[in-house]
This record gives sequence, structure tokens and C-alpha cells, in this order.
Amino acid sequence: MLSGREVKMRMNKLQKRILVILLSLCLLTPIGILLPQYFNAGDAWGEWSAQTVNELVGYIPKGLEKYADLYKAPVPDYSINRDNSSIVHQSGYYLVSGILGATVTYIVMLIISMLIIRNGK
Repeated sequence: MLSGREVKMRMNKLQKRILVILLSLCLLTPIGILLPQYFNAGDAWGEWSAQTVNELVGYIPKGLEKYADLYKAPVPDYSINRDNSSIVHQSGYYLVSGILGATVTYIVMLIISMLIIRNGK
């Protein structure tokens, strides 16, 4: 069985690895806006509205139709200034969104790991 100190050291290593992975993913977030632009694919994959799904597949799945209006994004379309929708601004908004999401994820991970360490003693 591991001692409390050994568990804490392993958790710190895990936290650092997760932080590096999250930061790397943050830096890759603009790809979500760049690739659809490059391939002239329209919206980023999977970020479709119910209407777009209807256009793509010919119908709206019942679950999507039922829950589509349940959640409204705080910053729709990753844009604060809809008048300036240049690729540079959209990429910047994607990057900020990724960093905010990763920060929330990291904080939740820290809280969970602290609870695990505390209960492991």
C-alpha cells in the first residue's frame, strides 16, 4: 500500500501531465475553425444546429429536436463581435474558449484529486 506522501507525489505528476495535455489541446483549438475554412466545409464538425443536421441528413433526430433549445452557449459561435468575423478573430475566440474550458477542467481535476488524497490518508 502506498503512503500518503507517495500518493501525493503520484498525483502531482499526474496533474502536471494533465496540465501539459490540456495546454497542448488549447493551442490546437484554432484547428477547429481553420480546417473547415480550408476545406470549405462550413461549420466545424459536430457543431451543427438542428437545422444544419436536417439539411445534412434530411431529418432532425428526436433527441436533438427535444433538447436543442435546452442549453444556450454563453458566447454563441465563439464570437463576441459578430460584425468582425475574420478568421483571425474567430481563431482567437476559439483559443480563448479552449483556455477557459481547460481552466475549468483543471480546477475540477484539482478539487477531485485533493478529495482523493484527503480520503486516502
